[in-house]
Amino acid sequence: MTERLLVALAQLDPTVGDVTGNLARARRARADAAALGADLVLLPELFLAGYPPEDLVLKPSFQAACMAATAELAEDTTDGGPAVLIGSPWKTETGLYNAVALLDQGRIASLRFKADLPNYGVFDEKRVFTPGDLAGPIAFRGLRVGTPICEDIWGADPVECIAETGGDILLVPNGSPYRRGVMDERFAVAVARVKESGLPLVYLNQVGGQDELVFDGASFVLDADGAMVRQMKAFREDMALQAFVKRDGRWAPEPGDLTVIEEGLAADYAACVLGLRDYVDKNRFPGVVLGLSGGIDSAIVAAMAVDALGPERVHAVMLPYRYTSSASLEDAAACATALGIRYDTVPIAEPVEGFVAALSPMFAGTDPGITEENLQSRARGVILMAISNKFGAMVVTTGNKSEMSVGYATLYGDMNGGYNPIKDLYKTEVYALARWRNQNRPAGSLGPSGEVIPTRIITKAPTAELRENQTDQDSLPPYDVLDDILECLVEKEMALADILAKGHDEATVKRIERLLYIAEYKRRQAAPGVKITAKNFGRDRRYPITNGFRDPGRKIEVPEAPVPVKPMTDVVDF
Repeated sequence: MTERLLVALAQLDPTVGDVTGNLARARRARADAAALGADLVLLPELFLAGYPPEDLVLKPSFQAACMAATAELAEDTTDGGPAVLIGSPWKTETGLYNAVALLDQGRIASLRFKADLPNYGVFDEKRVFTPGDLAGPIAFRGLRVGTPICEDIWGADPVECIAETGGDILLVPNGSPYRRGVMDERFAVAVARVKESGLPLVYLNQVGGQDELVFDGASFVLDADGAMVRQMKAFREDMALQAFVKRDGRWAPEPGDLTVIEEGLAADYAACVLGLRDYVDKNRFPGVVLGLSGGIDSAIVAAMAVDALGPERVHAVMLPYRYTSSASLEDAAACATALGIRYDTVPIAEPVEGFVAALSPMFAGTDPGITEENLQSRARGVILMAISNKFGAMVVTTGNKSEMSVGYATLYGDMNGGYNPIKDLYKTEVYALARWRNQNRPAGSLGPSGEVIPTRIITKAPTAELRENQTDQDSLPPYDVLDDILECLVEKEMALADILAKGHDEATVKRIERLLYIAEYKRRQAAPGVKITAKNFGRDRRYPITNGFRDPGRKIEVPEAPVPVKPMTDVVDF
């Protein structure tokens, strides 16, 4: 006789802190799973709290709300429908845990606590949670289910414990955020655990945006040989019914759909769109407003905003001054037309000249310069914030990672805004994404197909247009050079000597390193934005503002030192 278990994989988008809403989503998922005939519903890590809850999870009333919601959902299972495996914080006398609960037959049938708490990059779980002990599988309807939680499969011990104590399958709830290359890393880690344990594995990941993090979903199922038998969608909610069948004493997953998921530029673009959409919607903004300058950065952000929210929720404003070229006016208008968004023009001459007049007694005898240029940017920032205050739309800011790295941005000016979808994209990557978007309409996009960013915006020299005939390269090296140096300094933390060995000019590298360090105070005041790279500004790269270190650009000899010896504990003191 063949035994069979049907597991509904609910790849959903929770909201951090919305316990009532997340409980309602779990109930809807269970109802959908029941209609499919499922025996069990699997939901992502800490689903009832939302992930990551950060220090919110330290609030006793929040802990109590999550645990009460778990009990409410458990009561639902008296109806004879599917059991539920769901993540929630769990407080006991011994600590606060990242838990997964099995809810069945009207009760909380079992709990397992996350053992391996990540404490690197964007993760701070050791700050808020207590590590659980290694635990064996949960008995459920004729089989033994192992439930390692996310980081628990990135090392061997938790899965080894499950295998050695009779586990049959691995159901792994995850809150794993997107960054380039992470999908391949997850797959490699999961295959390693399958090969070591001989157990089939379900990797169920959260989807959706949470502040700077975007969770890409892309859940999958592996058989006991490590072969992928199901691939779920990326960057979108999804539900799949996964069958497990017992033959010859072993449980095996039946083959399912292998969805083609986004990779490369398509994945980066999807992450930016999803992060912006969820930030706007979860914070209940009616839409967004942005300055559309006729340049590449504001154009790609406008396209992302339309793809995320639809053209009716995006408002573009051109804010021209005497240095704004006719080409920029034409290009901004053409971009707005191609995207189908509202487009207004608000000249800034009057407020800028008002500032200059007000300051002229104090500035008498000085030459005009960067201060006067920044007044233009700050006038634009004030106007955009006024529009936001009046109509409720959130200001989207448009600075790229190259600019934010070297401080090529104005505090309280073009840095104004609530969110920045391109914050973790270098300038060369912005250009690549613009060309890609003109050739592709992403899945789930609310924007039009075809050329949405006029070609001239992509091909002309970038400029802030704060003075006559200005271009970015007046004060910065070419972006391909700048971005390579920045990637070496930021993502790779390379020594200057190693960067110079790549062929870069020493004076240029040292200048860029200096600009990177002294702009830290600006970045601390920048809007949040989508994490794309291995090391974004904010959650990943946390440098001091006051920082006297400069790499000398030569190899530093490290002195040899004796290895510390642990003190003996059995020495008798005479």
